[in-house]
Amino acid sequence: MDLRVGPLSRVRIIPSPEERLRTLVERAPEAEAWADRMTAKLRPTLTMLHGIRRRVATAAVAGFSIWLFVHVMFGANGMVVYRQKKAEYVGLQTEIHSLQQENDRYTGQIKSLQTDPKTIEKEAREQLHYARPGEVIYVAPPPPAPPKPQANSAQK
Repeated sequence: MDLRVGPLSRVRIIPSPEERLRTLVERAPEAEAWADRMTAKLRPTLTMLHGIRRRVATAAVAGFSIWLFVHVMFGANGMVVYRQKKAEYVGLQTEIHSLQQENDRYTGQIKSLQTDPKTIEKEAREQLHYARPGEVIYVAPPPPAPPKPQANSAQK
């Protein structure tokens, strides 16, 4: 096992606040000169950007408005889809209403078949061909079937 100690790291001495302030004051003219050079170099670009900022903002707002319109009209939950869903909803409501009426009619027919003697007699006469004593029932024969077309063979 090696227990040797390597070279000690450099100890950094932190300057006092007065020294830092003095360094800052000494370098201030350099920083001001650099800022002046950069301002002079960037002035034409900044002037141009300042001049076209309204056009850029107007174009951005127009682009956003167009995108928003397209999204509202044709998006996943847009007006086109909304109208399709509304038409489907109205169709389904109509179908539900007609099925409910049909259900009510069948319920009334079931009740009358269970309790009303006249309805029971009517169904017995129509479906089972029952008759009261002394009555005669005439049943017409079924109509003849239409003739089948014969296949014409081509003769040459």
